[in-house]
Amino acid sequence: MLFNQPEKYFFKNRKTIQLNGQLISLENPIVMGILNITPDSFFEGSRYNTENEIVGKAQQMIDDGATILDVGAYSTRPGADSVTVKEEVNRLDVAMTVLRKHFPDTAISLDTFRSTVAKEIIEKHGPCIINDISGGTLDPHMFHTVAELGVPYILMHIQGTPSNMQENPNYKDVFKETLLFLSERVAKLRELGVADIIIDPGFGFGKSLEHNYELLNRLDGFKILEAPLLVGISRKSMIYKPLGTDANEALNGTTVINTMALLQGANILRVHDVKEAVEAVKIVSWTKSTSKN
Repeated sequence: MLFNQPEKYFFKNRKTIQLNGQLISLENPIVMGILNITPDSFFEGSRYNTENEIVGKAQQMIDDGATILDVGAYSTRPGADSVTVKEEVNRLDVAMTVLRKHFPDTAISLDTFRSTVAKEIIEKHGPCIINDISGGTLDPHMFHTVAELGVPYILMHIQGTPSNMQENPNYKDVFKETLLFLSERVAKLRELGVADIIIDPGFGFGKSLEHNYELLNRLDGFKILEAPLLVGISRKSMIYKPLGTDANEALNGTTVINTMALLQGANILRVHDVKEAVEAVKIVSWTKSTSKN
């Protein structure tokens, strides 16, 4: 059982992430802006392909307060087209060349579950955070690659694969099963010497609407892992389905749930709309600091 495992399976809550010799502070929550280099991401407003589009959106997100840019070249929405390793590398190579040229000091995470992609891009363009939606389940070499590269790793929970994860997600207890998965994977990473691990419960990845809200309501329970917590719910169906709208109309709902996540200890918000998320962080941080006085 999870709570009977040795102390080595847990780790101290780090207040910083180390990337390329620089420290990213987590004393206050930070915002990660989504930059999709794909033609088919679920939210049309997050797709950017030309150099001008990439530069323009990246500049906007940085100006709005994003600490990290999360760059993805393979849509993992249900029903998305498959992308070859070569195509994913080519898309990321173009984006990284542009970003390193115009924003050399900005922290970047690579949204990929392929170790070969992560390795090739990082060796060419320099250290990045690896944001793996599969928690290492789709590529058995990922954990060893992260350890070899010595970069931070975002460990996300998923049930199934992107192609089938929403067909019939099933849990006896979604919180406990997600927590157990994350704790076991953290242990493997720590044994390999990976120092900077961020956990992500994986909202929308192999979860029903009810599963997502159960995880949200028990989000503070992930504190037992003593790891930085990332929440990525931006414009997802768990927001717009109860409202009877769509992703284009989900900004207000996103802000509401981001605020709920911050109140339960989220350290990083992964979002399409940086300005609104940064404002939520500022208000929640101000409220918490005022309550201590």
